[in-house]
Amino acid sequence: MATYIVLLGPPGAGKGTQAEILAGKINLAHISSGDLFRENIQNQTELGRLAKSYMDKGELVPDGVTIAMIRERISLQDCEGGAILDGFPRTPAQADALEKMLAEFGGQVNAVPYVTAEESILIERTGGRCSCRAHGHIYHKKFNPPKQPGVCDIDGSALYERDDDTVETVTKRIRVYFEQTMPLVAYYRQLGKLIEINGVQSVEQVTNDLLAALKK
Repeated sequence: MATYIVLLGPPGAGKGTQAEILAGKINLAHISSGDLFRENIQNQTELGRLAKSYMDKGELVPDGVTIAMIRERISLQDCEGGAILDGFPRTPAQADALEKMLAEFGGQVNAVPYVTAEESILIERTGGRCSCRAHGHIYHKKFNPPKQPGVCDIDGSALYERDDDTVETVTKRIRVYFEQTMPLVAYYRQLGKLIEINGVQSVEQVTNDLLAALKK
């Protein structure tokens, strides 16, 4: 049976970094909902055009469209063994829709690691982030710097800082995340699938804790 993992974590917790590392360690595809949206819109797929039509009007993309993108992605060969879902679901309603969709593939969400840290630490971490222009690989000037300043270690593209990474914007984004995600955390905790991971550690130690928890 395929293994499906939902990885949760607020901005600055290192969730994206851990998703990429985990994908390699346990040989599962990493599906980032943000990357999925960007790829579909950039490639002007039918679902991408549909999603963009809502976004252009300032409206939320319906859950059905996002689920359809994930269903399409999971149907690819590299997801035969399962996948790590990063950025979706965000609400209990989306989690219910995800479970119904995964059932079509004969699977379910097996575990939900929740990587978190105190708000002050999240703000410090997020304020120094930069991403590569090619594929959005994330670095941090203090905690996870690239080997060569301004250049992505993985694909060699230029790194840049997002305009919305000011302290005020970051603080608001983190608080909104917690407000919106608490019902989802409670949802998965009630199902006995939530695994809380201390994100206030080195990248390597967080990875070790994730792997140990998933083995259990």
